[in-house]
Amino acid sequence: MDKQKLADIFAQIKKFDKIIISVHKRPDGDCLGSAFGLKDIIKATWPNKEVYVLGEYVEYLSFLGKTDEIEDEVFEGSLFISVDTAGRDRIFDQRFTKSDMMIKIDHHIAVENFGDIDYVDVNRPSVTLIILDLFREFQDVLKMTSNGARALYTGTLTDTGRFKYSGVDGDTFRSVAVLYDNGLETREIYDVLDVRTDELTRFKGFFLQNFKKTKNGVAYIKILPKHIKKFKVSLEEASSLVNELGYFAECPIWILFAEYEGGIVRARMRSKGPAINELANKYEGGGHSMACGANLGTWKRTNLLIADADELAKKYKEELK
Repeated sequence: MDKQKLADIFAQIKKFDKIIISVHKRPDGDCLGSAFGLKDIIKATWPNKEVYVLGEYVEYLSFLGKTDEIEDEVFEGSLFISVDTAGRDRIFDQRFTKSDMMIKIDHHIAVENFGDIDYVDVNRPSVTLIILDLFREFQDVLKMTSNGARALYTGTLTDTGRFKYSGVDGDTFRSVAVLYDNGLETREIYDVLDVRTDELTRFKGFFLQNFKKTKNGVAYIKILPKHIKKFKVSLEEASSLVNELGYFAECPIWILFAEYEGGIVRARMRSKGPAINELANKYEGGGHSMACGANLGTWKRTNLLIADADELAKKYKEELK
């Protein structure tokens, strides 16, 4: 934890009367949870400040809050805060240059520095926990409602794999305790996250019957547009099943490929052994050492990534002997 930078961030949030918080493209629970959690803290502490959250609509996370649509002039005289975003090209709203100041708050391995203040803590398994670092550091001033606690818990829960992933430690739970102290009720969160539609349940059956493995234990699946159409699931719902490939003892790496807007193919990569972030970097991606994303562009390039991942899995297994 960098207490000086947290103090600098606190000072700027206190200074600006207009604050715009932006998430990354195709936001997840940590992204929206940290954004709405930070907004709640600011509004609860300084009710007269204007605070906006910019990002795409995600149905299963809609209970956290509603994102805003704002005109160009709103950026004038504002503080822009980017959360959970390693590179500026991934920021949802690219009008951040119109703001007076920019702060980056992230926990991914750094791709680039783009804020006037860059706060990156790779030791935190979610950005929501960085927001809680800020809250705990200045809890004599900052306030939070139960809505903020709900958003921050949701982001922490989803990005830590329900507290199973590496990086979770005692301080993680000390931060979560603060959420309970500020009105957290978890039932609604689990009611939403534990629900699975009939369509997604059927797709899961297809998913588990059609994944493949390489010689050295890289499990992978290619989700095509026709699969999305056939089972009537969203791309985000389909991609959320990535960790279903992580239960095999002999598979240290697993990958989910999917085609996004514009026909662009991307990969979600996970590991329970070898670091995969450098491999992701090779394919215009990045992230954590055990959880990354990669941009393949075309389906043809997926075979190159699979081959490289298989070689990495081979080396890892040889090192264990």
